[in-house]
Amino acid sequence: MTGTPGDRRARGARPRDAPEIGELLRELAPQVLGALVRRYGQFGACEDALQEAMLEATASWPAGGVPESPKGWLLTVASRRLIDEVRSEHARRRREQDYTAATAPLKLPPEPDPDRDDSLTLLFLCCHPALSGPSQIALTLRAVGGLSTAQIAAAFLVPEATMAQRISRAKQAIRASGARFELPGPDERPARLGIVLHVLYLIFNEGYTATAGASLTAPELSGEAIRLTRWLQQDPEIAGLLALMLLTDARRGARTGPDGSLIPLDEQDRGKWDRGRIAEGVELLSAVLPAGPVGPYQVQAAMAAVYDEAESMDATDWPQILGLYDLLEQLAPGPVVSLNRAVAVAMVDGPAAGLDLLRALESDQRLAGHHRLYATRAHLLEMTGDGPAAAAGYREAARRTTSLPERRYLAGRAARLTGQEKPSSAMNPLHPLASRLGHVDSTGEDEEGSM
Repeated sequence: MTGTPGDRRARGARPRDAPEIGELLRELAPQVLGALVRRYGQFGACEDALQEAMLEATASWPAGGVPESPKGWLLTVASRRLIDEVRSEHARRRREQDYTAATAPLKLPPEPDPDRDDSLTLLFLCCHPALSGPSQIALTLRAVGGLSTAQIAAAFLVPEATMAQRISRAKQAIRASGARFELPGPDERPARLGIVLHVLYLIFNEGYTATAGASLTAPELSGEAIRLTRWLQQDPEIAGLLALMLLTDARRGARTGPDGSLIPLDEQDRGKWDRGRIAEGVELLSAVLPAGPVGPYQVQAAMAAVYDEAESMDATDWPQILGLYDLLEQLAPGPVVSLNRAVAVAMVDGPAAGLDLLRALESDQRLAGHHRLYATRAHLLEMTGDGPAAAAGYREAARRTTSLPERRYLAGRAARLTGQEKPSSAMNPLHPLASRLGHVDSTGEDEEGSM
């Protein structure tokens, strides 16, 4: 690569607005970082250098225009930042052994082959087994998703300093693990791919139903999970996860009112559902289901398709939903699967049958004290006509949740039931917090879903 960033801008600058530049930088971030890590090693230092280059681009491109080769511009600036740091007196004292190769005469890396993209390798590295789950998510969003630390912190409602520490620890763990910048081999790939899919799934879930805060959703997270899942190679279970995301996210526009309040599934305006996403999800699912063994994400996607294709709540094929849950319990057993299945059983065999299943779950420590268990029990009690007990359950669930929209919804249901001797069992046949029917951690752990 030759020429300075300024020279390259002058030859082919194109004016763009800030949102468009932000989207371009997010798209280029993993490609540039992959090239830097492949050339220089030391993931953490390369990622820091890229962040500085992206900050400079954010400041200079809106006024001066996007360079003819934005990827080359970022590579040049990030490389210089990296080498300046390496050659500084402080860096020589602190990282002398690690960066011996970088003290050679400056030689900028050539612009990557257009046909070569290390983004997938980078995604596997960010989801390395040596990292904790929260660290995998944070590092993936920053290094692969191109989000700033401030953006990630805001999405997860934690201080920026806290998220910065989490990302820093993740980089240290990558370094300490001795992980190599390469795709896992055939023997290791299935397990590593499972971690990658799980991380993308959790990112989507947090975006679709935020676990805390004043907003029900964080669309930038669910959108990023869909974007990253799209460029994974489409084997059946990856396609199943993408279909699940699309079929679920299709309902996002109808899930909240103008004031941000939660709207349950049976009250949603289905005309606001994104029919394009539903069609794409169904098409993906139809292509992969006959292709081979069925995985947990495909089963969950099939459930989401049943909901989306029903003309109304009354028209939902609950026996089919229950059959899919029976299959999911075999593929990915866990307390959340069983909790959700209890709601499906109640819709097919009556609320008493669902309550019987809940009693068996009350001793599971992974669910003990969780607001979802209280909300589910309250929903089924409401279906039986026991208004006072249901109201008490809703109030307890509201007390335990950290999501303000969920808390308001649950408290509202309790208020409507107070003083009613016999609430209608037909009211709200699918409680949005009690069911979460389409989503469960594929490992069977206690992960919250996002219906």
